Amino acid sequence: MERSKDWFKQAQRDLEKVQIDINHSYYEWACFTAQQAAEKAVKALYQKANSHFHGHSLLQMLKGLSEKTEVSEELYHSARVLDRYYTETRYPNGFPEGSPAEYFDEKIAEEALHASRKIVRFCEDNLGRL
Repeated sequence: MERSKDWFKQAQRDLEKVQIDINHSYYEWACFTAQQAAEKAVKALYQKANSHFHGHSLLQMLKGLSEKTEVSEELYHSARVLDRYYTETRYPNGFPEGSPAEYFDEKIAEEALHASRKIVRFCEDNLGRL
């Protein structure tokens, strides 16, 4: 069953949650949620194309889409930014000491939000083309 609209709708909701996390200084969660929003938006494209991707690397997902649509270097950069936040934002063993909350700040979270918005916008623009 093709569920691209469901995946994209949740991506948009996750993107809204990023700003809430930033407003309440949960910067590590803002970064993780930004990654999740982008991942769900890209997986919506895979759904629309009747394809599947197993995993969480936005960079690899976008590379897989490059045969169907043009992906810019700027978008690849956004994927690289967000790929760092899949694990390190949630687990203390991602750093030599301390908790993830100690390693993320508002500037990093805003960068993640910006990167996620670019990918979500790209996906929205391409959902009607696939």
